[in-house]
Amino acid sequence: MLLEIKNLAVEVSGKLVLKDINLSIDEGETHVLLGPNGAGKSTLFLTILGFPQYKVVKGSIIFKGQDITDLTTDERVKLGIGVSFQNPPTIRGVSVRDLLKLESHQEMDEELNPRMKELAEKLKFSDEFLDRDVNFGFSGGEVKRSEILQLLAQMPDFTMFDEPDSGVDIENVELLSAEIRTLLDKDKKHAQRKRSGLLITHLGYILNFVEADKAHVLMDGEIACSGNPKEILEDIRKDGFKGCVQCAQCGSGC
Repeated sequence: MLLEIKNLAVEVSGKLVLKDINLSIDEGETHVLLGPNGAGKSTLFLTILGFPQYKVVKGSIIFKGQDITDLTTDERVKLGIGVSFQNPPTIRGVSVRDLLKLESHQEMDEELNPRMKELAEKLKFSDEFLDRDVNFGFSGGEVKRSEILQLLAQMPDFTMFDEPDSGVDIENVELLSAEIRTLLDKDKKHAQRKRSGLLITHLGYILNFVEADKAHVLMDGEIACSGNPKEILEDIRKDGFKGCVQCAQCGSGC
């Protein structure tokens, strides 16, 4: 098991946001996290990443067999955890090119390596773009593509994607999806896949391009149900999230 979350409860600013979360993701698996706004999806991501304002009051997070509940964010990243933020910050004074060098462990005075140049071209980034400050004046599509490019430099073992399909047009979704599939080893046979991921999506559009193995619905800080992604998404589109609440209450699952 690559990632195990056991009985996790999390407070933010003294308010209990997540309650008794249990979630397991095996090596080579891709899971999707669904739920209405305010359900706690981003809180779960940032807790896994180790942001200090997200206080674990109960439970544990196990990654690669190691308890990482009390590790710092940079320690978790070094173990192989990566994330694509929905709204990443602007970083003035740091160029995209320099950030890529840091993430791919290059010396700052070196030229950007050929692999990263090729990936930048695939994501439609010019040399001039790479010299811009990170996220400064970027369009929505440029922000999303820059986040994926940074992950391709890092190539983490476990990647979290926070609404990669929000705020971008169909062309960008297709472009991003191709590289997300690379990050998740989707170009390999199932038995050969090593990298895993967890995607947050509100509308589920990304699932038309990136296959998920399992879906979870998070509501009011708890996982209401888990199961087949296509079936759960179809039920949500038909009956809304209230259907997941009803099936959780009756104990039948989805």
